[in-house]
Amino acid sequence: MAQEVKATAKYIRIAPRKVRIVMNLVRGKSVADALAILKFTPKVGADAVEKVLRSAVANAENNFDMDVDRLFISSAFVDQGPTLKRIHPRSRGQAFKILKHTSHITVAVNEKE
Repeated sequence: MAQEVKATAKYIRIAPRKVRIVMNLVRGKSVADALAILKFTPKVGADAVEKVLRSAVANAENNFDMDVDRLFISSAFVDQGPTLKRIHPRSRGQAFKILKHTSHITVAVNEKE
């Protein structure tokens, strides 16, 4: 079996649950289909996932001499990164917490047999 080639983007400033919606659309698809889906998906996470997918394809092509036309997404997942904690001042001296979530996006591609 051919080797799985990975690409990762860390500390992306989008909540993981928003990116997972996009990730579920492309998991298991061929690279050409996935790029077409991501191009027309009106979600914020689509741009980040597309960037990581293109990086994984470039890694496979340049480092492992794989055929780009035969590549498919073998695994794709989103992990939660560190949360940035911010404070929003409110009336009467109160302070409300704002949690800014980050994501680690990983996409792995492989060649079809």
